[in-house]
Amino acid sequence: MQARVKWLENLTFVGTSGSGHGIIMDGDRENGAGPSPMEMLLLGLAGCSSIDVVHILKKGRENVLDVEAEVSAERAETDPKVFTKIHLHFKARGDNLNETKLARAVELSAEKYCSASIMLSKACDITHSWEILS
Repeated sequence: MQARVKWLENLTFVGTSGSGHGIIMDGDRENGAGPSPMEMLLLGLAGCSSIDVVHILKKGRENVLDVEAEVSAERAETDPKVFTKIHLHFKARGDNLNETKLARAVELSAEKYCSASIMLSKACDITHSWEILS
């Protein structure tokens, strides 16, 4: 994998993935033109794990219609202000979703499949929860 980040102005950068997709990142919390790099880490984690959860549910023949992951994180108060705790909460909707299968999908993502989750869990505590919405 490859990526490139180019400075645009102030604290604004454009990142381009090796597959050619671009995103604006900004370190200006008040007037930023995009998410901060640390927010990007959380988005990547939630995206990685969500892909796994949907894939596992579909493979288990669950009729999943929607999955949303909410992420909250705590950071150290002093530099380098790393994440100390991250929590992912999954909200799934579908026809007669099996809660045991949803729980197992979240567990498999966290422990076996999600590279981002497994990598970040070596540096901070990551917890998970889930619910089925009607």
